[in-house]
Amino acid sequence: MWEQIEAVVPRSELAAAIAALFELTPPLDSDADQAWRAMLITRFGTVRPFLKLLVKVVDFDATPEGAPVLAALKSLPELMGRKEVGPGEMDTELLAGSWRRLVLAAPNLEPGTVDWKGYVFCVLEHFHRMLRRREIFAKNSSKWGDPRAKLLAGEAWEQAKPTVLASLGLPEGPIEHLAARAALLDGTYREVAGRLLENARIAFDDDGRLHFAALEPEPEPASLLDLRTAVNAMLPRVDLPEVFSWTGADQAFTSVTGGEARLKDLPVTIAALLVAHGCNVGYIPVISGTDALKYGRLSPVDQTYLRLATYRAANATLIATRAAIPLASARGGGLVASVDGMRFVVPVPSVYARPNPKFFGRRGGAAWLNTINDQAAGLGGKVVAGTPRDSLYVLDVLYDRDGGKRPDMIVTDTASYSDIVFGLLTLAGFTYAPQLADLPDQKMWRIDRSAGYGAFTGAARGRVDLVRIERHWKDILRIIGSIHTGAVRAYDIIRMLSRDGRPTPLGDAIAHYGRIAKTLHILRLADEPAYRRKIKVQANLQEGRHALARKIFHGKSGQLYQRYQDGMEDQIGALGLVLNALVLFNTRYMEPPYSSYARTGSTSATRTWPACPPFARHHVNMLGRYSFQLPDLPGGLRPLRAPDTTDDA
Repeated sequence: MWEQIEAVVPRSELAAAIAALFELTPPLDSDADQAWRAMLITRFGTVRPFLKLLVKVVDFDATPEGAPVLAALKSLPELMGRKEVGPGEMDTELLAGSWRRLVLAAPNLEPGTVDWKGYVFCVLEHFHRMLRRREIFAKNSSKWGDPRAKLLAGEAWEQAKPTVLASLGLPEGPIEHLAARAALLDGTYREVAGRLLENARIAFDDDGRLHFAALEPEPEPASLLDLRTAVNAMLPRVDLPEVFSWTGADQAFTSVTGGEARLKDLPVTIAALLVAHGCNVGYIPVISGTDALKYGRLSPVDQTYLRLATYRAANATLIATRAAIPLASARGGGLVASVDGMRFVVPVPSVYARPNPKFFGRRGGAAWLNTINDQAAGLGGKVVAGTPRDSLYVLDVLYDRDGGKRPDMIVTDTASYSDIVFGLLTLAGFTYAPQLADLPDQKMWRIDRSAGYGAFTGAARGRVDLVRIERHWKDILRIIGSIHTGAVRAYDIIRMLSRDGRPTPLGDAIAHYGRIAKTLHILRLADEPAYRRKIKVQANLQEGRHALARKIFHGKSGQLYQRYQDGMEDQIGALGLVLNALVLFNTRYMEPPYSSYARTGSTSATRTWPACPPFARHHVNMLGRYSFQLPDLPGGLRPLRAPDTTDDA
């Protein structure tokens, strides 16, 4: 497809055209709406080169709701370039709001004619909306295909259903399951309400809205501060490439050709490439006179050995290696994880980078949505365009981990929250624990309107409709089963379950199911300070990892210059691997002194292990030219430094 389009217009120009057309967000119905659309019409020259090819090369299909828009799209090439077009030659039903005025009543129109350029953009706007909702879809496309066609159905679903339901702990019939969820919600309301008199951490305003007192940080004892300072001072000074020398992760980098022969000094070349990509500095700082580090060696190895599959395999090795170190397991069991986005400015034209003034100024950007568990191990991630709501991708990232245990509890920020996501994550067996910064505005839900829940009665102003969930239960199971088995992406399903910000009947049923879990989450936040603290600690852990990532990804002002998603995934995959390798390195060097402190009988040392994050970086050289001459050390490790050793020494 690309080859045919590029014969007429270069890919870079096409990318810029699509970005200009589809990524400008129109105002809502307001005075600015017509001005924005009028401005869009003046950019017709941007889309004209590829408009005919769009409907000729891509094989689109549509649901009944999207069929009129697709028919209008296919008719556009016949209108282009004509001097006069009449209203009878277009679908005037699509001309809503200011489009009707711009197309039918534009100034200087001849009687009986219309502004066909305005009609083109009106159709394209409808097309974009229908494409995002998958009411219009591209046949045989993994990204823009019809998610309904990928859902398990018929014999395939009947065969998979017993295993899926057993794995997720869901029954085929909803009555008893929903009754148990209703009883749990009712009982939790009553228990928490019964303890309100002794709970000074929460309050209700005159409107019955719930407020939490600020969570006070736990004071750090002097012993912890001294321990952390002493251990950090013992870390040996190293170059970043040494981090990879003893992990064995380089064995995961196999040739794309399938050949088993290994090049001489291949680990050195791979380490150099990981530094080049992970630090965003390119080849020049890592090139030297040795054969393994010449440009003629770096470039072909980069093309042959470094790709997303090998990054993931290497990352799985690092995750497993670190989990076996006592200092890592002391932080937690790997069953709590957080998902959050790290944003990068993309200063080059790309359809995979979207504008967001808050984060990128006037430029576009991409986000790396990544998962980290309570052991500080990065479990994987995904590059998404711009700053969409993270909730659309959370499930996909969780199911597409590189390694590590499947987490039970998932922490996100408020931006990743929605009732549908609450429902899907709960159905998938996760305990969803988002931070709710706008808590007073959150509606709490009940099932029995007549039940008395004390002070929560005013806050519990929403009602969960169990009948609605029962009515759609079979389809709900098929949806979550298709996601669980990997037949369809959760991102596409969530898009399918919402239309222009409003849920479909099936999406509304899943949202009602999610509201039970959401209310239980709010009640637990109100009743258990330790639960709130666990969420905060995990969120802070991810922020610490992102801060370290910023230090590593320092080249080119920390901006991402890859134009296409594959290139972005590869480069950010290298960054994720470097992060995990450095955290593993720190943990391995920190563990002996911490264990030594514990053997002295200092119980506080063992208790404070989890409070010492492994994101130290003062001892690692990430700047300038890098040394790849690894020392010959017993066990592959440098000796720890004496705490009072100066940097010069």
